[in-house]
Amino acid sequence: MASSGNFSTMNPLNRTSGSVVYTNGNLSFSPSSSWSSTTFTRNNMYIPKDKKIYFELYHKTQSGYYAGYGFGAENAPVTSSEFGATGCITTYYGDTRVNGTRTQSQFTSPSQGDIIQFAIDGSNNKVWFGVNNTWVLSGDPANGSNEIGTITTNSTVGYDIGFIAQQNSVSVLTMNFGQDSTFGGDVTAGGNADANGFGDFKYAPPTGFLALCSGNLSVSDDIDPAQTDDDYPAKQFNTVLYTGDASTNNPVTGLGFQPDMVWIKSRGTTNLYSNAIFDSSRGRAKIVFSDSDRDEDTATSTQDLVSFDSDGFTVGTVYNSGSNINNDPIVAWCWKANGGTTASNSSGSITSTVQANTKAGFSIITYTGTGSNATIGHGLSAKPDLIFTKRRSSNQTWGVYHSALGATKYLALNSNAAAGTDSAFWNDTEPTSTLISLGTEGRVNASSQTYVAYAWHNVEGYSKFGSYEGNADDDGPFVYTGFRPRMLWIKEADNADDWVVYDTARDPFNRGSSRVLRYETYVAEFDGSTRAIDMLSNGFKIRTSNNTINQSSTFVYGCFGDVPFKYNNTF
Repeated sequence: MASSGNFSTMNPLNRTSGSVVYTNGNLSFSPSSSWSSTTFTRNNMYIPKDKKIYFELYHKTQSGYYAGYGFGAENAPVTSSEFGATGCITTYYGDTRVNGTRTQSQFTSPSQGDIIQFAIDGSNNKVWFGVNNTWVLSGDPANGSNEIGTITTNSTVGYDIGFIAQQNSVSVLTMNFGQDSTFGGDVTAGGNADANGFGDFKYAPPTGFLALCSGNLSVSDDIDPAQTDDDYPAKQFNTVLYTGDASTNNPVTGLGFQPDMVWIKSRGTTNLYSNAIFDSSRGRAKIVFSDSDRDEDTATSTQDLVSFDSDGFTVGTVYNSGSNINNDPIVAWCWKANGGTTASNSSGSITSTVQANTKAGFSIITYTGTGSNATIGHGLSAKPDLIFTKRRSSNQTWGVYHSALGATKYLALNSNAAAGTDSAFWNDTEPTSTLISLGTEGRVNASSQTYVAYAWHNVEGYSKFGSYEGNADDDGPFVYTGFRPRMLWIKEADNADDWVVYDTARDPFNRGSSRVLRYETYVAEFDGSTRAIDMLSNGFKIRTSNNTINQSSTFVYGCFGDVPFKYNNTF
C-alpha cells in the first residue's frame, strides 16, 4: 500500500494578528487572550481541486459558544464580527454563514465533547457539516446533495480553499485530519480509513471522500516525479549560476535539460547590465530586456548566447546582455518549451507561431499586430495565468496579464508602477483554454508591429501564480503553493514598487532568503535582509514589514517549484 505521507495540521505560520497557542503537534489550538474576530488560524494544506476531502474536529474544552470554523478562500476577509464573508462557509454560535450571508440556525450550538465533521468537494466547492455522525440539513456528501452551500471564489478572494477556525480564549479545539481518531486520547478510537486506506477517523468518511494528507495531494501526471523520469519540475524549470569569462565559448552546464527560454542577469556590482531574455522561437541571437522598452537586439554568432545545449547553453563575447562579463557572478533562469519546434496556430483572428510545453503549462508565442481588437492562439491546454508581452520591432513598454488582477488590469514588466486599468490591453476579456484576447494598445497589438509573448498557467505541484494580502508586520503572510519554490518573484499591485526575485540557487537556505534581484531595473544583486522570506516545503512566508513585499496592499507573485509537497522532501 502506498504511504499516506504527512497529514495536514494547523499552521502556526499562517494566522492573523491575534496570538494563538498550538499544542499536540499543532492539532490542538486556542487563543492566548480574549476571543477576537481577528484571532483565527488556518491549516497547512489547501483542498485539492480534483478531490473530495473529509476531516473532523473535537471540542476538547469550551466556554460559551464562541467557536467558529469552516472553510475559506486564501484571501477571503474572514475577520468580520460573525466570522465569515465572501469566499467562506463557516459556522459560528450554531448558525452558518455562506459567502457572508447569515442563515437560520442549522444545528444546535456545539457542546464540549462534540465531534464536528467536515466534507468538501474540491471540484465544485460544495460544503457539508456534521455533528456526532449526523450531517446537518440531512446532508448527503456521498451523493452530492443537501450541502450547506457552495463557496464563491474569484480573483479578489482567491481560488484556493483551506480550513479556518477561531474560538474563545479558554476553549481548546483539536483537529483530526486523519492522524488520530482518539484526538490525543480524549475519545474512544474509531478506526475508519478513507478509500485509499489512509487515515484514522472517528466516523467513516463518506464514500469518495479522502483524508487531507500528502499522499492524497494532487500533482499533474505530466510532471509527477513518481510517474516520469524526464519531465518532473526540475526538468521544466531550473536556475543555474556561473561566472563570466569574456571568451567566445563559455559553456554553462548542469541545468538538466535543453532550455528554450533563458533569462540572464549579471549579479555583479562593477558592471551593471540589463535582464536579458533569449528564446529558441526567435533564435538564440535575438534579445529582449525585461527592464527596458527598447526593441529587440540582434547579436552575431559569437556574441551573448551562442547556443541552446542539451544540458544548458553557451555564452560568448558580450554584445549587450551581460551574459559573459569577465569574473562577474551571473544567474540564469531557464524554462523548457518544445526544443525549438514551433507550429502555426490559427485558432485566433491573428495567426500566431507557438512553441508550447503543455506538460509544464508554458508557451512562447510570436505574432504580428493588427491595431484592431483581436485574439491569438497560445497552444496550451488551460487558460494562462501569467502573460509577459513585448513589442519587438520598435521601442515599447511591456504588457503583463496576471489572473489575480484579471483582464481589466495590466502591469509593465519594465516599470515599478502599480497595476493600471485599460481595456485596450486585453479587451477586458479573460484568456481561454485556447485564446488570448488583445485590445488596441500598442504595447500588445499595434498594426504591423511584431511581438513575443510568454504565457504560463498553474500546474499542480510545479507552478503557481497568485496573490496575497500584506499585513505590514514582521510576522507576514504565509502563502501556500503546494511545493517548495525554486524561484519566486513578487510585485505589489496597488502601489508603485519593485519587481523582486528570489531563488534557491543564490540563497539555498529555507530561512530568510534575501539575495534580491529586480526585473524592472539593471541594478546589481543586493542584500535584501529587510525583504527576507522563508522558502518552505509547501510555500513561502514573508518575514518582514518592508513595503516592497508586505504592506497593507495586494501583491501578485509567480513561482516555480523544486519538489511537490506531496513527496515530503526535507531541505
